[in-house]
Amino acid sequence: MGAGKVKLGKRARSESMWGYLMVAPTVIGLLVLNIYPFLDTIKLSFSKTLPFGLYELRGLDNYIEMFTSAEFWRANLNTIWFCVLTVPIGIFLALVVAVMLNTKIKGRTAFRAIFFLPMVVAPAAVAMVWKWMFNTEYGIINTILMHKINWITDPNIVMITCAIVAVWSAIGYDAVLLLSGLQNISKSYYEAASLDGATKLQQFFNITLPMVSPTLFVVLIMRLMSSIKVYDLIYMLIEESNPAITSAQSLMYLFYRESFVQGNRGLGSSVVIWTVALIGLVTAVQFWGQKKWVNYEV
Repeated sequence: MGAGKVKLGKRARSESMWGYLMVAPTVIGLLVLNIYPFLDTIKLSFSKTLPFGLYELRGLDNYIEMFTSAEFWRANLNTIWFCVLTVPIGIFLALVVAVMLNTKIKGRTAFRAIFFLPMVVAPAAVAMVWKWMFNTEYGIINTILMHKINWITDPNIVMITCAIVAVWSAIGYDAVLLLSGLQNISKSYYEAASLDGATKLQQFFNITLPMVSPTLFVVLIMRLMSSIKVYDLIYMLIEESNPAITSAQSLMYLFYRESFVQGNRGLGSSVVIWTVALIGLVTAVQFWGQKKWVNYEV
């Protein structure tokens, strides 16, 4: 009995060691690439950047400067406006595409690949193609509309232009996620509803939406977080000399300008901490509100 217990103890320790070794790369990567930079960003947000990578603590000066800056509040409004333009429409279109792909149509696999394609294409290539399409002088969109519209340089519509590209880029990924949720719904629900005389529309609102709501909730969180953190799309579509840059500048774009253009890493770090807090607040509100519309019953 004693020898057996020793053998089992050694085996358990060996399995634990292999388990730690397997998760070590992920843990190390998380510490080095995520946690340490975030802690360093918090420290920098209370500091003033000096030459040669030095800094000195300034307390709340960066936050006071940030909250009293009109440019900062404009970036907040731009970010919120971008979320309003992209999240509801994007999720609605993704759900429509997912429902269509969930039906028995020819070439369904090919359509899935086509809709998912924008997610595997380099963002720079996507932005470049859309920038050509939105060109005022020779863009294909103005050619089709037979009207000269300043899609990228008009401050009143530049954010709508960015939202169109963002929705187009993300709709395939969201649709694939929602499609996985739709395929987990038992066909027996629809068969029973058909026997009771329910129409397709009634089945959608009373069966499909409640049953796919957990997946819809995950997609909503991901899309909101992505929209709040938007930077690369705006950076590649809107040039620094563009007169509409003020109307398109998001929080992350403001962080980039302050940290890497102006060299004020302290203020830029404050913008990052504010963005993280904003994402945390939005996520907390979503988790609080999910109880009213997300259905986890099987």
